[in-house]
Amino acid sequence: MKTNAGRFFEDYRLGETIAHAVPRTVSGGERALYHTLYPARHALYSSDEFARACGLPAAPVDDLVAFHLVFGKTVPDISLNAVANLGYAEGRWLKPVFPGDTLRSESTVIGLKENSNGKSGVVYVRTRGLNQRDEAVLEYVRWVMVRKRDEAAPAPEAVVPPFAKSVAASDLAIPAGLDFTGYDFTLAGEPHRWDDYAVGEQIDHVDGVTIEESEHMLATRLWQNTAKVHFDATNRPDGKRLIYGGHVISMARALSFNGLANAQMIVALNAGAHANPCFAGDTVRAWSEVLDKAETSAPGVGALRLRLVAVKHGTEPFRLKGEDGKYLPGVLLDLDYWAVVPR
Repeated sequence: MKTNAGRFFEDYRLGETIAHAVPRTVSGGERALYHTLYPARHALYSSDEFARACGLPAAPVDDLVAFHLVFGKTVPDISLNAVANLGYAEGRWLKPVFPGDTLRSESTVIGLKENSNGKSGVVYVRTRGLNQRDEAVLEYVRWVMVRKRDEAAPAPEAVVPPFAKSVAASDLAIPAGLDFTGYDFTLAGEPHRWDDYAVGEQIDHVDGVTIEESEHMLATRLWQNTAKVHFDATNRPDGKRLIYGGHVISMARALSFNGLANAQMIVALNAGAHANPCFAGDTVRAWSEVLDKAETSAPGVGALRLRLVAVKHGTEPFRLKGEDGKYLPGVLLDLDYWAVVPR
């Protein structure tokens, strides 16, 4: 048997570390394709000259490019037989990724819990993305529901790891050299500074994008994500291909430019949930809420903790859950992250 059917829930062992194939060298093509797939316009990722004026050697690739590449490496070992990717926590972008860097991934199993139906279980992993110098560029925790190969297989002892509610502002990794004291607000596209945002403020990002099957498939292949639910229409009873959750994240982040154009870099992922499935034909809109603010030691740089919510068209903005405490049916994504903003 030379083919790989992927791991099932009973194949994971608490504490094991999995080195994922295949390393990927980043090129300018990733940036071009990312900006083709999403309406991403943040200046720091678009212009080498803008990035140099902000103290960086050149424009890095978008933070979510790095996330998708690192995530995609893990899919054959973690979520090939997934029912759904459930959530994220304790994510930190540790170093910018530039064209020419080569990324690889490794994951450690930190929790296992069989579902009550006995047909699947939840696997918790901590993943690190490393560059060609073995420097960690990204780390995060995620949990995913994975099918069992044999429903009669004994369940492991349930271990659900505790997570920090958020990454502490003092633990944010601000890129070396980042300096917003000479920030050009005209070129960035909006005048709003860190000081202009208030905790509790909500922003409707106004714009929407209808998800296309072809673009979703292109994106999922680009990140070398092989999860069956994204490719194989026979894998779900409804005959639909589930839109990769990262595609929704990137779409919502790009839409957030309108109102948060100066939230230039994502530096931490506090929590995230794919609240409801997304399918081709859904029109995605987004809104944000300012959850917290923090100063940083970098010159002219502040940090905003933001909730980014992606919803289907027709879902009222600024409403997240019903009276029962469950996400409303039109809510697709609830993402809590830190971003750096000029002061």
